[in-house]
Amino acid sequence: MSVTGGAGPPPGGILDLLVVGAGPTGLAIGAEAMRAGLSVLLVERGGLCESIRGYPTEMVFFTTRERLEIAGIPFAIPEAKPVRRQALAYYREVARTWRIPLALHEAVEGVERLAEGFRILGRRRGRQHERYARAVALATGYFGRPLRLEVPGEELPWVHQRFCEPYGHFADRVVVIGGGNSAAEAALELHRWGAEVTLVHRGPELKPGVKYWLKPDIENRIAEGSIRALFGHRVRSFGPHGVEVEGPLGNERLAAEAAYVLIGYLPELELAEACGVTIDPRTLEPRIDPETCESDVPGLYVAGTLQAGRATDRIFIENSRDHGPRIVGHLLARRESLDGRHV
Repeated sequence: MSVTGGAGPPPGGILDLLVVGAGPTGLAIGAEAMRAGLSVLLVERGGLCESIRGYPTEMVFFTTRERLEIAGIPFAIPEAKPVRRQALAYYREVARTWRIPLALHEAVEGVERLAEGFRILGRRRGRQHERYARAVALATGYFGRPLRLEVPGEELPWVHQRFCEPYGHFADRVVVIGGGNSAAEAALELHRWGAEVTLVHRGPELKPGVKYWLKPDIENRIAEGSIRALFGHRVRSFGPHGVEVEGPLGNERLAAEAAYVLIGYLPELELAEACGVTIDPRTLEPRIDPETCESDVPGLYVAGTLQAGRATDRIFIENSRDHGPRIVGHLLARRESLDGRHV
């Protein structure tokens, strides 16, 4: 276990707050808890800001730097829109400045509601860790559950659910499936690195939410024939000879050395569901109090994009930065209320 910074409880003690996830939302909660003098620990199955680390290497954030700031730490760069590397450095400094206690590379396997608080089971390098906390905040986001097509051959080694960089695909034939930001960025980067790119999307055109500086770029590349686009097409299977697609005029086989399925993500709600949080079966939104972020399980909070259910494009860093103050403020108010009863 790697716990850094801060003064957590002694072995066997109980934390005021355990946060599952060490991305921007988790860090914002952790910093607010440290500011309030609460004992807190962030548990993350990967490294710090693992989700951002998995973004495309050259990705530029849609949001401007000041709207990505958390915990009162300025995002001091000259560019208006940060790139992935700058964001990783910034959030590392937030963790370092606030000395937020971290348990990295530890997967949370279970959260159990007790009479007073929670029992949290984690595992790191085969060793299980048992922790106790008065409250738990889930800030796991959605990046760990990419949507799948559920078609034959999707498990083949040349079929990928994430795109990081184009550098291994010079002169390759690459099929990109999707019509949103991820697909558009991947298609453009692959094309400019010298790949022969075919974009496959079931819709009649690119999604309207594609970044405003990407949309005309990729539309122009499609119009000039540099990138082939098959709109209104679905993937039927992946096989030894490439990708089988179905469109208005029938089936077509696309020869390919690689394929990227970039069709979105689902929220990671398993822990919330296992704890008894009510999940809307249609939207996958957990039932929470929007003022406090507390779920319908007392003491269990849901923060960040996880609140949005299927609509993963509705909540971002910029409009969830106040989840930390809401959660910690509610915890402090509850503590004062309990202390008053005991006077």
